[in-house]
Amino acid sequence: MAADQEQLKRVNEDLEELGENCHEAKRLKVSKEEKTEEQIKKYPKRKVVLLISYSGKGYHGMQRNVGSSEFKTIEDDLVYSLVKSGCIPENHGVDMKKMSFQRCARTDKGVSAAGQVVSLKVWLIDNIVERINEHLPSHIRVLGLKRVTGGFNSKNKCDARTYMYVLPSFAFAHKDWDRPLEEYRLSVDTLKQVNRLFSCYKGTHNFHNFTSQKGPKDPSANRYIMEMYCEEPFIREGMEFAVVKIKGQSFMLHQIRKMIGLVIAIVKGYAAESIMERSWGEVKVDIPKAPGLGLVLETVHFEKYNQRFGNDGLHEALDWAEESDKIAAFKEEYIYPTIIETEKNEKSMDNWLSTLTVHDFDATSSEIQTNEQKNGKDDGSGEDSD
Repeated sequence: MAADQEQLKRVNEDLEELGENCHEAKRLKVSKEEKTEEQIKKYPKRKVVLLISYSGKGYHGMQRNVGSSEFKTIEDDLVYSLVKSGCIPENHGVDMKKMSFQRCARTDKGVSAAGQVVSLKVWLIDNIVERINEHLPSHIRVLGLKRVTGGFNSKNKCDARTYMYVLPSFAFAHKDWDRPLEEYRLSVDTLKQVNRLFSCYKGTHNFHNFTSQKGPKDPSANRYIMEMYCEEPFIREGMEFAVVKIKGQSFMLHQIRKMIGLVIAIVKGYAAESIMERSWGEVKVDIPKAPGLGLVLETVHFEKYNQRFGNDGLHEALDWAEESDKIAAFKEEYIYPTIIETEKNEKSMDNWLSTLTVHDFDATSSEIQTNEQKNGKDDGSGEDSD
């Protein structure tokens, strides 16, 4: 009997302790909610855009894969810093829809960006840009912040995107070049030829042959290119490089790399110029895809938004002119060195150029399909995709 009373006493004590723990948990929860409410009252919650620069090497693209820790993305680090800085609540970091998060361009594996833009709702805490950057690695930087309209969506409001592609100029050396590649220098005549070919892309064309996602009858394969050209070359660490710029409304997966790859094949003498016109038709054409290394999202454009809201007295134009020096400095410190060092060490362009001989630029659709099956699956790196 005494043992039963002792056991009952212990049960009552356990229940009492459990009740106290529950009360303490509720008190802490209320305290946390009160703190959140105080923060909301102190700092207004507003829709903003962030200008972001990053080096994409070692990342599996921009877009976050919630629930997957195997493949790290730029947004994983960005969301972590947003939470740690205190400008979004923790649950918004788990469910990004709650902060209306939208990236302007979905850059893929290894692709860097000098001027990526994301839109989201944040608490406008003091020194918000500096506090976000405190929790980011040095190769990812928020360079600017601007207020936008409540319904702003960075992807939908973007009129155009400008990419750049950094490559060693020996990519344009004729296939009969027999001296060391490092000695090659891009001549004036070759640069004129390159730019004449790039200019052929301007306007609207059916780019179904420049991606693996679209068929010739798919209306979304039609893309509008505003400009494409190669700038004057420059020398870094004894090797000559050049930068190709391309501006278009939007791009499909691998489109830019194939556009550049085809021009390289023509300039080197592997393919005839007539293949460009043929590639926009319904026939399947074998188009080589240039390496992913060197592709950078340069700028995103919001021209229609700026015309409507840029001078309304309430919002700023999204042109980032004041941040141009910061962008240039970031490219010089992180983007160019990474591309150049990787190219010199891994020789990605040199290795890729050796594969041009296996392409059959006059192949039929069935032959191309057979070659693709032999070569295996794609590497998964590329530019923006719908």
